[in-house]
Amino acid sequence: MQETVKLLRDCPAMLIPSGLKVTLARGNELLVTHTLGGKFTVRGIFGIARIDDENADALGLAPLSASAGAVGKPENVSEPLSKTPGDSSAASGQCALASAAQEIPQATLDDLWNTAKTVFDPEIPVNIVDLGLVYRMEILKTPEGKNRVEVDMTLTAPGCSMGPAIANDLKLRLEALPSISEAAVNIVWDPPWNTDMMTMEARMILGME
Repeated sequence: MQETVKLLRDCPAMLIPSGLKVTLARGNELLVTHTLGGKFTVRGIFGIARIDDENADALGLAPLSASAGAVGKPENVSEPLSKTPGDSSAASGQCALASAAQEIPQATLDDLWNTAKTVFDPEIPVNIVDLGLVYRMEILKTPEGKNRVEVDMTLTAPGCSMGPAIANDLKLRLEALPSISEAAVNIVWDPPWNTDMMTMEARMILGME
């Protein structure tokens, strides 16, 4: 996505790669370079910045979350039968539904990796998994019996100042998963990252194939 827009109101943003939080003034002309990871990455006279989806209106654009659309009622699903007094089958059915509603779905390793694929380095239009930045993801039990996620990831270069912001973005997204009580994202440097760790899809996106 490459689109030039003019800010319709003052808008909070985060400068890349410094991570400095600023307010961009109304009337600023920006180039929206991509909308990956649920955020808008823009260029202006200040350089590169990232704008959260909740401020899409300032750009005059629809929220990225709206692209999912409204979820309607699935087809071929029958309406529940009316319950009549003394209908034990209806009562037991309601108990089963109530019990199921109380159960919390358990996040799986696939859920963790799929969530990590929604995290992007603002300067690179490829998610951190396809870039080969995530080395390990594991679900561990805490002494209290809760689920804790531990992640080892690296950066494309030790001097990347966006590292803490990327790690925190991943942490917050993992902790939003059902049954995950906390997540720890560790930035490691062994083994050192190199372009051979990228997937073929990532290499094609970046014009390396």
